[in-house]
Amino acid sequence: MLTSNDLSQKKIPLVHGTGAIPVVGFGSLIPDLAAAKQAIKVALEVGFRHIDSAELYRTEEAVGAAVKEALDEGVAKREELFITTKLWNNNHRPDRVKLAFEASLRRLQLDYLDCYLMHTPFAFKPGDEMFPANERGELLYDTEVTLIETWRAMERLVDEGKVRAIGLSDITLEKLKEIVAVARIKPAVVQVESHPYLPEWELLDFCKRHGIVFLAFAPLGHGMKPKITDDRVITAIAQRVGKTPAQVALAWAAQRGTAFLTTSTNPGHIKENFDVSLLPDDAMQEMQDRVTTIIRLNPVVETGVPGFVPRSV
Repeated sequence: MLTSNDLSQKKIPLVHGTGAIPVVGFGSLIPDLAAAKQAIKVALEVGFRHIDSAELYRTEEAVGAAVKEALDEGVAKREELFITTKLWNNNHRPDRVKLAFEASLRRLQLDYLDCYLMHTPFAFKPGDEMFPANERGELLYDTEVTLIETWRAMERLVDEGKVRAIGLSDITLEKLKEIVAVARIKPAVVQVESHPYLPEWELLDFCKRHGIVFLAFAPLGHGMKPKITDDRVITAIAQRVGKTPAQVALAWAAQRGTAFLTTSTNPGHIKENFDVSLLPDDAMQEMQDRVTTIIRLNPVVETGVPGFVPRSV
């Protein structure tokens, strides 16, 4: 139960890993690397201690540089930080998992990771191309490796002490059940698209029952239409409680038991997204009862290709 009005300092203990994940997190999907580094530095200065990256984003070096500077300047201590990155689809074969992980660790300039996620449950043809395709431009999937085999390789990273928790991203409830049923080390975190227009209540309930942290990306809808921050119910609540619509949507995410990631290069928005506090019970109930739009903005769960990431990366 939440006992403080300030949600920005809340953490969720990892049942299937070591430590706890800060509820309020900062994502690094920012195409301009200089802007990404600066945004991460601002986020750390504001108070964010949970930073998310991925091999696919090509921002691991920017994250590593920003974190190193923050540590050197005394802005934060390494033990205060929760840093995540992700295994991309072309590295699902067990012999490639450790190599991909170690490459990410080098780019991040870290000795260990707090969490390593399988970016999607889809395996692409192994190799250097992130989106391998045939002459017709059709993606080439790898049919010679199973989801379980990739998960076993990730479990070995935990055994070796290289990472403190592992998890999954962009996964459906059905696929998650397959892993949970056979995993020696259960997923500690599941990162999926979720916001007031895609609450994923069934998936959230499953995660809670199995001690898995539900981590929402695009909790504000990634600025896409229909815009969550323009929703009439949310804007009315924001006016009533003296917060912005974004802060209302983020508080809703935290109060229903999820962690979340926001991303911005605007220092004002970065501060705004960190300043999250409890909503009254009637506002939470109103969000559940009156926000009725349902839409998925990112089709990644159907193809393994994230819709928010430019293919040029």
